Amino acid sequence: MVFTYNEISTMMDHALLSPTLTSEDLEAGCQMAVDYQVASVCILPYYLKRCAEILRFSSVKPSTTIGFPHGGSTISTKCAEAQQAIVDGCQELDMVVNVSQVLSGDWNYVRRDIQAVVDVAHGVGQKVKVIFETCYLNRDQKLKLCEICSLLHVDWVKTSTGFGPSGAMFDDLELMIANTPDRVQVKAAGGVKTLDTVCEMRALGVTRVGSSRTADILNECRQRLMTKDG
Repeated sequence: MVFTYNEISTMMDHALLSPTLTSEDLEAGCQMAVDYQVASVCILPYYLKRCAEILRFSSVKPSTTIGFPHGGSTISTKCAEAQQAIVDGCQELDMVVNVSQVLSGDWNYVRRDIQAVVDVAHGVGQKVKVIFETCYLNRDQKLKLCEICSLLHVDWVKTSTGFGPSGAMFDDLELMIANTPDRVQVKAAGGVKTLDTVCEMRALGVTRVGSSRTADILNECRQRLMTKDG
């Protein structure tokens, strides 16, 4: 299946989350996102306000992380992070579930944790992506998270942070797509490095892909399209 540049670029959430990125790196990454017309920039929280300023006159949305990367912050801390992110201009919040509580089977806590951030974001018209960190979970736990996220009307369910031992796997994406309603979209993240992978994911039904290799992927997309047209 052949996709246009715009169909691929508007899937991409450009990840600027490595702790070793400097302010110069973050600035350049935001500008690259504008130049390549991606969907969003997911950036370190401290730089979010500046990111929103850079993206202000573009179609690229500023986003950041909540409870990253392990999800172990208290619910009140996640709420405070979400509120600050909104103040700083965030339009899409990528929150990590409390992996410990998922593995413990405390589904009431997990539901309240997700609900708290959803309430903050949806209360001001912004969106939430809920990160499962699928590499740590079994099938039943993934299915339960799909059920909770569907009931809470989250905007996306997302595979991974990119900081776990493995990232987006096709069997997990298939499970998430099959067990959430159409209103809940699916985002793949973690280890996505090639255009072919992105195209396969789009064909599967994935609507967003998080990657730090955005420029490489989109440069390859442009090159293929030029070759095809030529």
